[in-house]
Amino acid sequence: MSTQLKSLWASRFIAAAIVQGALATILTLYIVIGQTLFLKPEPSRVIAFGSAGQWFTVGYVTYLIVGVIGVAVTALFYHYIEAVLGKRYTGFSNFLAWIHLVLMNVGVVGATWMMMIGGYLGGAAMLPPEVGGLGWNPGQVHVNVFYGIPLGYPFWITIFIILLSIGVLAGGIGYLINWRRKE
Repeated sequence: MSTQLKSLWASRFIAAAIVQGALATILTLYIVIGQTLFLKPEPSRVIAFGSAGQWFTVGYVTYLIVGVIGVAVTALFYHYIEAVLGKRYTGFSNFLAWIHLVLMNVGVVGATWMMMIGGYLGGAAMLPPEVGGLGWNPGQVHVNVFYGIPLGYPFWITIFIILLSIGVLAGGIGYLINWRRKE
């Protein structure tokens, strides 16, 4: 029988990473299947054309790194504090851990998925009409796509990045509080 302590917060972050991984898998399947069946213009054309379409790639890669891998690695920090050092999260540090979990996950999905959507739509609009685009120049894309939703994609991406950052900072402060706490 093992006497090793368990980490409730590491388990929560691993569960979140599993959810993020499942979302990444569904997103990837959507892109790959959509490439051949229903997304016109094709994502590969948008990516290859560059320009606004690069935001699609940046959003996708950032989602995989921060949303899936980053959330999973974060569980190691909680495991170390709770299971290795034996310091449970209670009171204010527990509240900060909740903020970390919620805002980090909401922020990364919101920011990166908005980047992908805006990048795909902007890149697609810049493609020549012969391949399914609109032939728009960068100015037209900025006006009609990036600022075509209320307050524009850059505003919402910024809001989600701020939420993500608040979550990570809250987690870091909670980590330091628990790490330095005398037991």
